[in-house]
Amino acid sequence: MKPAIETIRRHGRPPFPVAVLHGGPGAAGEMAPVAQELATRGYGVLELLQTEASIAGQISELRQQLETACGGPAVLIGFSWGAWLACLLAARHPARVSKLVLIGSGPFSDEFSAGIQAARQSRLPPAEWQELSALFRGSGLDTPEGLERALELLEKAEAYAPAGLRPAPIAFDRSIFEGVWPEAARMRRSGGLLRAVAKIRCPVAALHGDHDPHPATGVELPLRGLLPDFTFRLLQRCGHKPWIEKHARAGFFQALEDTLALA
Repeated sequence: MKPAIETIRRHGRPPFPVAVLHGGPGAAGEMAPVAQELATRGYGVLELLQTEASIAGQISELRQQLETACGGPAVLIGFSWGAWLACLLAARHPARVSKLVLIGSGPFSDEFSAGIQAARQSRLPPAEWQELSALFRGSGLDTPEGLERALELLEKAEAYAPAGLRPAPIAFDRSIFEGVWPEAARMRRSGGLLRAVAKIRCPVAALHGDHDPHPATGVELPLRGLLPDFTFRLLQRCGHKPWIEKHARAGFFQALEDTLALA
C-alpha cells in the first residue's frame, strides 16, 4: 500500500478555477513554476499530482481531485503526458472541464512519433546520449543524483535556450511511468487516443515550441481535424518546456494569460 502523499497543491487565493497537470508520466512537480507564476498574476491555481499507475486510475484520481478542490468546471493546463490526460478527462467527464490548454503535448497520431528520439539524440554528444539512455534503462533515476543528471541531459536535448532558472523539484516515480506510458503508447497506436479526443466539446488551445522534439504537426493536424473549437500557437525559439526558455518565456505566459482570459 502506497503511503499517503499530498496530491493537491494550491497556489494563490481561492477560488481555484485553473489546474495544472504534470508530465512524465510520473514526473510530479515539474509544473510548479507555471502554477506559481500564474498565482503571482492573480489566478488561483491547483497543482494536481497523479499517483495511480494506470490511465483509468489517473482519470479517476483527477476527477476526484477536481471535485474536492474546484467548485465548478476547471481550465486544465496539461504539459506533455498531462496534455493527453487532460484530454481523456474532458472526453470522459465533460462537466468537470471548461477549457483545455495543451503545452508541449506528445503527438496524437503514431505516424508523427518516429522522429522524437532521433531529434533528442541529434542534440547530444554520443557519450551523453549513451549516459542518458543508461539512466532510463537502469535504476539511475531512482537516486536524487541520477534524476538530477537525467533532467540536466533532457533539458540539453529538448530546450532551445534555457534561461538558467532554478529547476523545480521533481519526484519521479518509475512505477507510474512503467504502468502508464506503455498503455498510453498502445492507445495512440490503436487510434484509441484520437477516438477519445473526438468526444471533446470544450474549447482547446495548444501552445507548442518550434524546437520541441515532439513535432508540432503531430498535435496541430490531428486536433484541427477533430475538434470544433481548437486554436494552435507555435512559440518561436522554444523547446519542450516554454517556461524555462530565455526567448519564449514572456510570450508563453502572455499567451497563457490571453487563453485564460477567454475561458
